[in-house]
Amino acid sequence: MRNYLILLPLLAILTGCGIQSIPTALNETEASWAEVQNQYKRRADLVPNLVQTVKGYASHEKETLEGVVEARAKATQITVDAATLTPEKLKQFQSAQNGLSQALGKLMVVAERYPDLKASENFKGLQAQLEGTENRISIARRRYIETVKEFNNLVTVFPTSLTNSLMFKHEKKPQFEAAATEQAVPQVQF
Repeated sequence: MRNYLILLPLLAILTGCGIQSIPTALNETEASWAEVQNQYKRRADLVPNLVQTVKGYASHEKETLEGVVEARAKATQITVDAATLTPEKLKQFQSAQNGLSQALGKLMVVAERYPDLKASENFKGLQAQLEGTENRISIARRRYIETVKEFNNLVTVFPTSLTNSLMFKHEKKPQFEAAATEQAVPQVQF
């Protein structure tokens, strides 16, 4: 009985020092990264439908359409596992996704030139889905950023950092960083 009385405070101390919170935070980080990838996949799945719809109206805008298809192909080729996520891999992944975002932006500019296309219910529906997907991507990235912050705090801030260094040895997870093109102030002209 006496041994149990000694073990209870020790167990309470260890529990408060990250024994449960570090693995839980790691699981949460991996789940939030999976959601980011899920939303990017949703966008990639919408792109072929959008391209086909625009193609019907804007057949001579071949260069823009090919750029979107190529950017989608690049974006879907790069996959990153949450367990092996490094800053370099994250940068490659983000670069490919940024390329697709830019190509889609050009496609939307092309679509503005075609009043019939803008009025098409198919195009309107796809555009709304794409806008919704971009919002979902933003929310998923924000959630990932928050879970990474929480995980990184656990593995770097005392007392849980002590438990991490003695038992788990997890490294900090990389955060999203906006590309230089995304940080530029957009020019609005009337």
